[in-house]
Amino acid sequence: MGVFKTALTTAALALAATASFGQEFKTDQGHTEVFFGWSHAGVSRQNGEFTKAEGTLVLDAGNLEASTLRVVIDADSLSSGFGPLDDHLKAADFLDVATYPEITFVSTAINQTSDTTADVTGDLTIHGVTQPVVLATTLTHQGEHPLGGVLDYYKGEWLGFSATAEIDHTAFNVGPFNTGPITIDINTEMKAVE
Repeated sequence: MGVFKTALTTAALALAATASFGQEFKTDQGHTEVFFGWSHAGVSRQNGEFTKAEGTLVLDAGNLEASTLRVVIDADSLSSGFGPLDDHLKAADFLDVATYPEITFVSTAINQTSDTTADVTGDLTIHGVTQPVVLATTLTHQGEHPLGGVLDYYKGEWLGFSATAEIDHTAFNVGPFNTGPITIDINTEMKAVE
């Protein structure tokens, strides 16, 4: 009886700890896009994408501002659609992906601005330099995935988000030219970790 009671107490504490830390969600790689854009000397607008990004959100539904977000982007997954430009952007005078293979974002504060929007402040690290950045995020879906009744993969709890930000690439010592702010646009679907 004592062993059974101890097991119940341990289980209850584990559940309480899980509840206090929130529900964990992971990005779905097939439905996660990280786009970036810049002005090419004021002549045209150029765009690219990082095709490999992983994010973990620990969502505290009772206190959104206590939630946390961590994102890791594979810098070498950069794609502009033009190989020579990709090679240049990955080279030492821009991202230097051989030396700095990852771009990371770690949230430091979340400020809920409406029922579906929040400003997520965090430390963005690019090229070995860390600067604070604010992601303006919008919740696009929460709950069962619409495809959950069709495909087993989509069963369970899902979240959908879009986010935007602007950064000054020169603050991260990236690139010899000041082309104005770099825009970042993110769209992702995240699945609850069971």
